[in-house]
Amino acid sequence: MTVLAFIVGVVIVVLGLGVSIALHEIGHLVPAKKFGVRVGQYMVGMGPTAWSKRVGETEYGVKWLPIGGYISMAGMYPSGDGKPARGVFKTLVQDAQDANEESREGVDDSRTFSALPTWKRVIIMLGGPVMNLVIAIVLFTVVVSGIGIPQNTSTVASVSQCVLPAGTDKTECAAGDPESPAAAAGLMPGDTIVAVDGTAVSDFQAASEIIRAHPDDTISVVVERDGGEETLTMTPVLATNQYVDADGELVTAEVGFAGFGPTRERVRQPVQAGTQQVFDQMGAVAGIIAQLPQRIWQTSVDMFTGQDRDPNGPISVIGVGRLAGEVAATEAPILDRTVRLIQLVGSVNIALFAFNMLPLLPLDGGHIVVALWDAIKRGWAKLRRRPRPRPADASRLVPLTLVVVVLMIGMSAVLFAADIFNPVTL
Repeated sequence: MTVLAFIVGVVIVVLGLGVSIALHEIGHLVPAKKFGVRVGQYMVGMGPTAWSKRVGETEYGVKWLPIGGYISMAGMYPSGDGKPARGVFKTLVQDAQDANEESREGVDDSRTFSALPTWKRVIIMLGGPVMNLVIAIVLFTVVVSGIGIPQNTSTVASVSQCVLPAGTDKTECAAGDPESPAAAAGLMPGDTIVAVDGTAVSDFQAASEIIRAHPDDTISVVVERDGGEETLTMTPVLATNQYVDADGELVTAEVGFAGFGPTRERVRQPVQAGTQQVFDQMGAVAGIIAQLPQRIWQTSVDMFTGQDRDPNGPISVIGVGRLAGEVAATEAPILDRTVRLIQLVGSVNIALFAFNMLPLLPLDGGHIVVALWDAIKRGWAKLRRRPRPRPADASRLVPLTLVVVVLMIGMSAVLFAADIFNPVTL
């Protein structure tokens, strides 16, 4: 059953990744067609074509490797100026220009990508990453607002009969162990704590903070029991205790201790909480991307030395699949595993958004920069009352694009190897 669950988890995330890529390309396709650009191909995946069908002027298809996708638009670059390419990479530049001219054959210039106004080109290229952002927001909203986040409630789940030292392995009270303040006060499982020391509380954290602040003080505890309210008297003892503070850090300190545990249930959050989580996580992803060369290097060092990898570091599609399998195979309620798989797919979409917005060709962010550079050139020429300049010919950036592609392939290869031989585990 565990192996089957592992496989199911991998399949779910691979399908989620495929759907995310397909929707990313639709984010480009819809505005491109809306603006009249001729789109020759819409492909999900890379490598050999597994299936395709032509509808109108566009060939729609799926390729065997679910690691990307693309749409091919007529005239991604403006027509050449007739000047031959120069330099070591002139053949690459010329090939890119020739391929660009082929995409324009039989197509009216008004239907080419490069002929569009800057704002339309930006919308087309933003469409893909924005689609990934929307997917992430929807998925995280489903989790936090539709399903809910596990939280400790103010309802009592258990009451310790005695005071046990922090960190002890003991699970049962022995003769002579002091009675816990909660048991002495008559607190019972199922009670819902309404107020502590005259302060209304709505969750376990609030009640615990008051109790920790009153060692050896007699305080009142109002509980709801059997449909009515009862007031108990409790005297927390000073004891070494472990607890999670307001910053989420585990702290060990001498504080007031009562000896009861809370129930834990999923609490639905406000609808904007999912969006907030996405943008919080986006900041972390941006930090990883900003340090990507250093992190890739550390990943390769960890792989060769056998050290544990940073669980918050970059991983490949293989690593995502392995994590999905481990999540699905864990001994946890199905709902909890489902939530983690949804969050995993959502996190992948956040990474796709952030990575594609890098201002480098062939990424979407690179095409956006080229379009904006065109607008700046035209604005500057207009300001100086000069003739309208020629559109920026991004085909001449093909050598730089090749360097970026080679680096991306190299980093992907390192991550693939690391995820096989030194994977991140739960």
